[in-house]
Amino acid sequence: MATAHNKANVGDIAKTVIMSGDPIRIKNIAEKYLDNAKLVNDIRGEYAYTGTYKGKEVTVMSHGMGMPSAGIYVYELYKFYGVEKIIRLGSCGAYVKDVDLLDIILVEKAYTESNFAYTLNNEHVNVASSSKNINEIVEKVAEKENINIVKGNICSTDCFDWYMTDLSKFLERLPKDMNIIAAEMESFAIFYTAKLLEKEAACILTVVDSHYKKQELSAEERQNSIDKMTILALESIL
Repeated sequence: MATAHNKANVGDIAKTVIMSGDPIRIKNIAEKYLDNAKLVNDIRGEYAYTGTYKGKEVTVMSHGMGMPSAGIYVYELYKFYGVEKIIRLGSCGAYVKDVDLLDIILVEKAYTESNFAYTLNNEHVNVASSSKNINEIVEKVAEKENINIVKGNICSTDCFDWYMTDLSKFLERLPKDMNIIAAEMESFAIFYTAKLLEKEAACILTVVDSHYKKQELSAEERQNSIDKMTILALESIL
């Protein structure tokens, strides 16, 4: 059954999906890592490819930018396509001195000021957790592949934080007990939707800019920074 946002039929999407905001990243992952990759969706330019990695069926799909976009795609994947697990691969901006450019973050919890949960499910919730099961597997794969990861909590914002009129006020509002180390724009919606529908979700991020150190990667460097994350995700689904 296709939806208004996904033309794939039931059966075209694997039970495990690796997602990223950028459709070009998804295309590159499918071409570089998957065997027999088949394009199963291109509605609105949000590509989805299903193929195999070392014999394991997997779908890779883009979810666009921001919680509203990501929320639509993950809801439909879980609810209508029978997806059980989603691993998001994304980029983020660091907020603390101990996190450097190109560090890889395995997200434990996502905080947001958004009303996403209230609008979707009439629930005032601002913190959502990733799957402990998936995270434990990712940690084991990281050790095996000799890939350093940083575990921590992040915030999911409703706008790109570099464009905030006063970032310092936003940072002051963040709950201090969560020790938030970075920001992105989608994970809360993915984690919350997974919990709502009794599914699993995780998120692996690469640091592409740092507010603390006033550093950032170029657009091309951001595009090419996904390889280690991709290996972590693909090896974890095995």
